[in-house]
This record gives sequence, C-alpha cells and structure tokens, in this order.
Amino acid sequence: MRTEQQPERRTGRRQRLLSLLTASFLTLGAGVAFFTASPANADPVEECTATTGAIVAVDFGPFGGPVVRGCDTTPTTGYELLHEGGFRTTGTVHDGDGFICRIGNGSFDSGTEYPTPAKEDCVLTPQATAYWSYWIASPGQKSWTYSPLGAMSRTPGAGDVDAWVFGGTDVGGTTGKPTFSPDDVRARSGVPTTEPTDPTGPTRPPAPVDVAAATRWLTGMLTDEERVVDEGATAPDHMLTTEVVYALAAADPKSPVAQKAASFLASPAQTDTYAYPAGKDGIPDASAAARLALVAEATGKDPRDFGGHDLLGDLVEYVCPRDIGDGETIPGCLTKGDFRSTGQADAQAMAVIALLNGEVTPPADAVTRLTGLQCEDGGFTGILIRAGEWCDSDASSTGLIALALKRAGGHGAAVEKARAYLKKSQLPTGAWPSASYLTTGSAGPTGWAAQALRALGDTDRADAGVSWLSEQQLPKGGFGFEEGETDPRVFATTPVVIAGAKSDLVALTARKATPPTTPTPDPTSTPPAGDGPDLKKGSAYLTDHRRLVQGHYYENAKGSGFADFGLTIDGAYALAATGHDNAALRNIVDFLDKGGKDGKGRGIHDWTLIGTTYAGGGFIGKAAVLAEVVGRDPRDFGGQDLIGALAKAICPAKTPTPRPCAAKGNYTYATSVFSQSLGVMAQVRAGETAAAAEPIAYLKSLQDPSGAWPSLIGEKSDIEVDSTAMAAMTLDLLPDADSQAAVDKALAWLAGRQLADGGFPGASGNSVNSAALAVQGLSLDATKYADRIAKARTFLASQQNTDGGFNVVKGGQPGSDVRASAQAVGGATGISFGTLTRSLDGTDPEPAPSGSGRPSTPAIVTPGEETGGTGTSEDSGSGGVLASTGAQTLALAIAAVLLMLGGWGTARAARRRRGTTGSEA
Repeated sequence: MRTEQQPERRTGRRQRLLSLLTASFLTLGAGVAFFTASPANADPVEECTATTGAIVAVDFGPFGGPVVRGCDTTPTTGYELLHEGGFRTTGTVHDGDGFICRIGNGSFDSGTEYPTPAKEDCVLTPQATAYWSYWIASPGQKSWTYSPLGAMSRTPGAGDVDAWVFGGTDVGGTTGKPTFSPDDVRARSGVPTTEPTDPTGPTRPPAPVDVAAATRWLTGMLTDEERVVDEGATAPDHMLTTEVVYALAAADPKSPVAQKAASFLASPAQTDTYAYPAGKDGIPDASAAARLALVAEATGKDPRDFGGHDLLGDLVEYVCPRDIGDGETIPGCLTKGDFRSTGQADAQAMAVIALLNGEVTPPADAVTRLTGLQCEDGGFTGILIRAGEWCDSDASSTGLIALALKRAGGHGAAVEKARAYLKKSQLPTGAWPSASYLTTGSAGPTGWAAQALRALGDTDRADAGVSWLSEQQLPKGGFGFEEGETDPRVFATTPVVIAGAKSDLVALTARKATPPTTPTPDPTSTPPAGDGPDLKKGSAYLTDHRRLVQGHYYENAKGSGFADFGLTIDGAYALAATGHDNAALRNIVDFLDKGGKDGKGRGIHDWTLIGTTYAGGGFIGKAAVLAEVVGRDPRDFGGQDLIGALAKAICPAKTPTPRPCAAKGNYTYATSVFSQSLGVMAQVRAGETAAAAEPIAYLKSLQDPSGAWPSLIGEKSDIEVDSTAMAAMTLDLLPDADSQAAVDKALAWLAGRQLADGGFPGASGNSVNSAALAVQGLSLDATKYADRIAKARTFLASQQNTDGGFNVVKGGQPGSDVRASAQAVGGATGISFGTLTRSLDGTDPEPAPSGSGRPSTPAIVTPGEETGGTGTSEDSGSGGVLASTGAQTLALAIAAVLLMLGGWGTARAARRRRGTTGSEA
C-alpha cells in the first residue's frame, strides 16, 4: 500500500491534509482560549520546556470547547504524548486503536469524546471533511507541519509541540492548519518567538573538500569514461552523466573525461534519446535540454548545435503561453512561463541559466515564473506550484534559483530574501538540512547553499558549509545524501564538488570555450554500481519475523495482535514483484486464503467486510488482485467469491451522502481513486471487463484536464501523484484508444511532478511511497521516461537504511517503516500491479518462527537499524499511516482505503505497447 499514503489517506491522504479547525473557538478578546489539562496522570505543563518533554494541544473548537494542552516529560510516541497528556481516544472498528477517531479530555464537557457516536460511528475511517488531523512543530519552528508519520510511529523530541484539530482538510495541504501558532501553546519556557534579522553564522575553522578524491570517485562511476549506467541496466543514465560532467568541469575546466562524456551526450542518438523522447522533431524534454545545454557551456561546446539540435532555440520556442485554466489545455504546461514538460523548479532555473549563459534572452515570463516560487519565509520550493498552493522551502532549490535570478538581474529583492533564508536556515554545524524542520545536515543542499552564498558575497557562510562537507566525505571520495550516510551518491556529490571548487553553476557554465580533447579509454574500467535500492535487503527487511508476525501478517500497532491486512497484502505484492522470498510470500497467501486468524481472532474478511453493510469495493479488490497475482482463484479466496462480491458492490446510483455511493459506477465505500482502481483492476484481470464497464467509466470521469487524478472520491480533493499512478496502471490494462490516451496524459503529468532530487511530492512531503508509485506508473512507457525512472530509483536508494528498510519521507523522522518499505521494494522494480504475477507452484511454505503464541514484539525502530515495528516505523501500521490520525492502520477504510489500497507497492510494468525498465529483482 502506499506507505505514507496509507497514513496519508487515512488521514494522511488527507495528506498533509490539513484538517484544521473549521471550527469555532472560544475566544478571549481576539484570541483562542487555551486550557491546560490536569488529570492525575498528566505531567504539569510547566515541566515541559525547550529541552525537556513535549506539549500536545487538542482543539475542541468545533464542539464548542477550548484548545486544551497537555504535557509528557518523557514521551516515546505521539500517541503516548496524547494519552499521558491527559487525553482519551477511541480508534475505529476496522483499523483498531491506531486510527484516532475520537478524542476527549476531562477539562471539557466531563471528558466526552468527540465526535460523539451520533455524529461518527467510528466503524470505518472518517471522511476527510470531518476527522482529527495531526500537526507538529519543533523548537523554534514558527508554523505547523502536517505530520508525515502516524502518532504511534512519531517520536516527539525535546521541546516539540503536537496539535490535533478536527474538521475538513484538503489533500494539497493549502488549507486546514491550526489557527493558533506553535508558540501559542508552547510551555512558558519555550523558545523565543523573535529571531535576529541577520543571525550570526556558525564559527568553525575552514577546511577544504578533497575535490580530487571526489572527482576520482565520479570518474570511476563512468563506464568507458563516458556514461553512467545503473546497476542491472544497459542503457546510459543521461541525467547522472550530466551531473558528472558538471563536477569534473568545475574541478578542471580542461578535464579530458568531462570532454569525453560531453561528446558522448552530444552524439545525435544520445541527445535524441534523452532530450527528444517524442522524436527528433518533437517537443523536447525541457529538463533534459537545459541540462545538455549546460553541459555544452561547461565544456566549451555549442548549445545551439549539440547532437544536431539548437537546444537554446528549442527551449525558447516551447515556453507555455498561458495558464492551464485559460483556454485549451496545452500538454506539459501548468501555467504561463513554464518551459514545457519541466514540472520542476530546478529544471526551470537551469533552463534560464543555460539561455543567459548562451547569450539568449529568456522569455520574461519564464524568469518571472521563478519569482512566483518564493515562499513567505524567503526560500524557494522545488515544485512548480501555482499561486496559492502549498509552498515548502528547501535549501537546494533556494540556492539554485537565487543563482538564476542573480544572473538574470532585476530581481534584487527576491534574491535578498533568498539570501536571508539561507543564512537563517544554516545549522550551527555549518550545514543545511534537506528540509526546513530538520536539525541534521545534508550534502546536496549544503553544496547548493554554499554555491549561492559565495556568489552573493557571504564567503564566511559558504566556507563554513564547505568545512562541514569536508567531514562528510566518504573513504571512496564521494558523498551520501544525508549526514552519516555511508553510500556515496552521484547526485549528492556533484553540488559538493562545485562548491568545494569555490565555483557555482552559473560561473561554471559561463566559462570561455576550451578546445576538446580525446582521452584514451581505460580498458580496465568497469561498470559502476547503480544507484537503485538493494531489493534483496529490502525483501529481507519485510520478511523478518520481528515484523511479519509468525510469518503471516503485520500488526496495526506493536504488540496489538490486530492484523493490518491491507499492509500485509502490500508486503505480499512487494515479495511477488522481487521474487526474493517465495516461501515467505506463500506463508502470507496461505494465511489469508485458508482461514488464518490474527491475535484478535480476525481473518481477511473481517477486513474486507464482505457480507456486511460496510463491504468495501477497494478492500475486496485489493484482496482479489493478490489472488490473481499468485495464481489463486479470486472467486474462491478465503472462502469468498471476491469477483462476484465486486459485481454486487457496483453502485447503481448516487446515494444522498458520498458513502456508500458517490456516483453510479462507484464501488460501495470506495471513497478514493485507489479503491476504485483496485476494484476495476481486479475485475479486468479476472476477465470481467464488460461487467466493470460502469466502474471503468466512472474512474475515467475523475481524471482532471491536466491528466492527473484526485485522491478522494465524493469530496473536495487535490490531484496527486499516488492516485494518478494507480489509475494509469489500471487503465493501461484496457487496449482501447481512449484508455491509452488517458494513460499517456497521466504519465506526462507524473513526469512533470518529479522533484530535483528524483523524488515526488506526497501527502507528507518528499515521499518514498509517491516515488515508488511514480516509478511503476512511468514504467508503463519505460523508454520515454527512462531518465526520470532512473532518477526516482536513485532517490529511493537514498532513503534506504542499513537494515534494508526505507524512510517514509525524505527529511522526516528517520527510521525504517514497513509500509514505506513495501511500496519502495515493489515499486522500484517498475512492475505494474495490473501485470504483476508470481507463480508459487512447487513452493513449500516455511514453518512459522518458533516461540510462544506470537513472536516477541519488535523493538522501536532506530534510524538505519533493524529494529522496527511491524508496520511502519514502529508499529505495523503506524509510520506511514495517516499521519493525521496518528494511526498506523492500514485500511483507511474508506477514505483511507485509498491509502490502503493504494499503498501496495510493487513493481515494474511489463507493458505491452510501452517498454520496460527497472531493476530485475
């Protein structure tokens, strides 16, 4: 299932889903009334400080109450903080205690838990218009962040504050935040609310990066000193090859290896493959064209005659003339000024720099577009957002865009705001984090920030960053993505080398032309290790008995005995995609198919709810697809006819409320695109395409003009990566021209959402789950999107920990999460859920692990170590579960269904008409 999607979905999908008090607050004057909880078991709020304990605030405004605060001086999880802070909670019947459905406190209305049973029965996941969402803030943080983890998976730090708010939210994260600030609810001894206008920078002695060692490592990553080839692949990774050229040229303007690699990229066949996937005379991939133009400028070649193309002329020709909402939709355009098909802030900035350094004046709208990406704090976001959308600053994007705007001139105010942001966000160590709320450094962002500040005259700041980087250099010479990472990465090393050479991307590509030389190939060079994740280690993480209870299921919370069946199926999908442990896969399937019961006596159909009023088309579809994947009969799985049940679950008409039926053709209680897609996929795979005609038509009707799909059905919801990838995989099973056109449009939109580091935006940030699903979706046309797929797999590798598992989001709470890992392992293979198969013929199931009735409960996950809970970071369903509900539950029963259903992860698309790619697991 989608890893964080689940969580997201559940609450999370609601994603950042910011749900926030659409409610009334008790006001004192113009402010909100804050009460302090004082149950006997709660620590006094005064004992929680900036260095001890954490505060939790629950807003009962929608129910006529105040914002109530509580304290826990030694919280281990957000869930415990809530309870030790004096609050009581109730979960859902479907997902257990992990999904928080009601909250109460003795200081308000005699402890009544809200919403009351009359308003919400708490059987399935509440609707996104009325549920408890979960927000967090670290010491010194002035605004709330939607938690990327469920409360059972998040570990609050000293001085943190958590907030729970009830109401409606939106998937895009643009509405729903608490109306009070973190400082409003901090303990009196909390951090100051003011900051110096020009904060003092870190003081540390200067130390250089060993640029020579870094370039030796990068050179070793090239096959025949001309191209990067990912592990298990034969085609070159053009994007990473451009990265190597930049670094080598920065270290030595006459580098023969940089010249050779640039010549390789300049061959017509390679330029066409990389930058002109639509054909030699088609619309270029603006990101690739900009990168190649910068390669030409860095190595003295002509960007107006590179690989048989005028790269600069093509960039100027294909700038979007209008917003997506003004007139007919233009493929690859979001708003006026975009370079068509970029979708990323870094590509937009690189294109502007390439044009300026090639002595071509970029369209004014293209430069202005960059200024529209500046957030309130002065930093820039890495996503090409539209006005009013959620803006989340990061150091990498801020550094690169500041360089572009400085080069363009006329944008002094925006550049100064960016400069102030970079100075303010620099850590005491001299580093910059990959996300604004983190306290540990990241190599790539530090490299970009140092480049920009040096160019802006802040030499001491830049030197401090380089000094920190010198301590992060690995024995082989390269750099990992995050502080303490032991595996060097090309994408992290390049900005460090440029910064270490005391240069920047603008200065590097503005150099005078230098005569190319032809180096002699080194016959001893060997193919480099790829940047994709280690799927064998990932599979081992998923099957470890400390997570997979008795080899049969994952729990929704550590030690609960309550199976998270949706997550369990996600794990099965992942194992089916890789084929690394068929015995473990069979154990799971046999448990589900042959009447296995969890620690609470529940079986698979206590989750699908077949035969009850709440039978969910998404849950049934997810189970049916698993049966189809492993060759079991979906018409007799777990003693039920799942395909027949899906046919009965097709809504004949819309019901007065979105549940159970949002429209004709919707499956009952399928409140997400993920749920609807799973039902359709199951029916089509079972040969029941005709019977699924109405659900198919309804799924198609939900596609946005941009090509994307929203998260939720029947209520307001933003378009998003996860649901779009899932819908595309589903419709790709249909051969008709209309379905294939919908898929093509979806893939183009997906490609445009990729971030600079290869990741994709999800409910709670730069999401592992979203990146994995995007790999599966883009692999439906693997030849066209090979570069983006490779970049996304590199991102996934950067989020894999030493225990084999994966983080939920980049820059979030570190530590492996089962849900995220299941999606990452399966998704990295690129296999579509629609075509995934794994024969279990001749496979004998392994015996269940020895021990007492149930295996010992897994320990809380430690970042990068093998200890995690069964579900997500600490509990089976928690880490990736709806952050907002804090739950780890998988099912999102309805709204969460989406997550649930979707979060599965797995694979790599063996598509008929489109090519295939990915790692052969």
